[in-house]
Parts: sequence; structure tokens; C-alpha cells
Amino acid sequence: MNTLDALVRNAIGFDRLFALAETGKPTSYPPYNIEVLGEHDYLISMAIAGFKESEIDIVVHQGKLTVTGNKNEDSKERKFIHRGIAERSFTHTFELADHIEVKDAQFENGILNISLLKEIPEAMQPKKIKINSNAQNSQNTQSARTLETID
Repeated sequence: MNTLDALVRNAIGFDRLFALAETGKPTSYPPYNIEVLGEHDYLISMAIAGFKESEIDIVVHQGKLTVTGNKNEDSKERKFIHRGIAERSFTHTFELADHIEVKDAQFENGILNISLLKEIPEAMQPKKIKINSNAQNSQNTQSARTLETID
């Protein structure tokens, strides 16, 4: 079993993302983490040092979360002895699983955090059906079946 198989089993909500990662070319810039915070909560953290908040766009459209950084080139020429901070423009697209919604995004100290929530519509949640015995049915012929949402 490889590491990607283990991640796929543990990262509920991102199954399609891992399927694409196996077949597509992996993107290494900017570096990012996908973290499971709870049963329905996820966090994407991206290291985008050198960017201003005004240079970052986050768009959700048709099940895809796209993060774009447009770095404005400095008008004056800079000379580097060593350049380790890339500061280059990027676009990174995440395939979101069904019912994954973006809650909010925060940018602080060069880290962009995008909070995600898996919200299953009530109509799709499992329902528990109460079973009435024959004795109850004969006494209460007017009683209706009770449906409860399972949490």
C-alpha cells in the first residue's frame, strides 16, 4: 500500500482530488496542506510569502476552488545574491467533493487558510424509522410513522 492510498482512505471529502493527483501532474507551487479538523471540517493552508492580500483571488465555481496569485513585478530592477522566495504568479485549482462549501478565508503572515465545511442536505441524510408494534397499531390506528434525523 502506498502513501497516497492511505491518504485517500482518511481524507473524506477530497476523493476526486486524490484521483486527479494520481493521474495528473502534481503542482508544487505554492506549497499547501489539506487538513481534516473534524468530521465535516477541513482546512487548506497555502504558503504564499511575498504576496499582498490584494494580489490573491479565491473563486468557487462548479465544484472547483481556484486560488490565484498575481504578483506585480517591481518596476525597478532588483539584484539578488540568493533568491529563495519565489514570488511568482500562480493558479491552483482544487476539486471539491459534493456538498463541500467554503466557509471563509484568512491571510496572515504569508499563510492563506481556507476553511471548508461538508454540509449534507437534510433530504440526503439518513433517517431512522420508528417501528410500531401490532398492539400499538390496534390501539392507535390514527398514529403516524415517526421519522427522526440521525446525527
